[in-house]
Amino acid sequence: MTSVKDWPVTERPREKMAELGVATLTDAELLAILLGTGIRGKDVVAYARDLLGAFDGLGGMLAASAETLLEQPGLGPARVMQLQVVMEISRRYLAWQLRRDDGFTQPAMVRDYLTAQLRHQQREIFVVLLLDSQHRLLKYVELFQGTINAAPVYPREIIKLVMQHNAAAVILAHNHPSGVAEPSQADQRVTERLKRALGMIDVALLDHFVIGSGTPVSFAERGLL
Repeated sequence: MTSVKDWPVTERPREKMAELGVATLTDAELLAILLGTGIRGKDVVAYARDLLGAFDGLGGMLAASAETLLEQPGLGPARVMQLQVVMEISRRYLAWQLRRDDGFTQPAMVRDYLTAQLRHQQREIFVVLLLDSQHRLLKYVELFQGTINAAPVYPREIIKLVMQHNAAAVILAHNHPSGVAEPSQADQRVTERLKRALGMIDVALLDHFVIGSGTPVSFAERGLL
């Protein structure tokens, strides 16, 4: 097996990064730098490509549970913890961005943030984002957890939370562990019920996102609010 050290300098991930910048690296090269070494019979870049193939890309790998990651050859507890750290740093960076002045006026950023928070979850989780009058984030709350395909939603609990934090607006979100992000009729009924309840206390429901394995669905963009 040829070692990465035997490759031309411009093809080695670290040297390529030093010369051309981190943005020029492929997903496999980024992962290779994080992993450091390959496994028996495979250099680190080839190993990284195999891992990305097993998880359908970098996003799928970072969103995978520790138990699933540990099933892969060469991924021991230390490497799995490295990957979990990267994912948590990503989540906190997105949260920091959204807490800045205009974060929640940018739907794409909100979608990315919620995807990072919810896509990896194995159970259905219902989330409430509490916003101030300038649509800045006051608090992110995972309010209800359900079984693999349902989460109970109680309007009174959401109203209590809104009043407690003096929120002026709300964004809702929940995940579909099945992977299909299409809103169900039950999702639409719950959203309408919550919209009416929030309207009674003059709090705006800005959106409801459904997170699956593909592109998240926005109720506002669908005209369902």
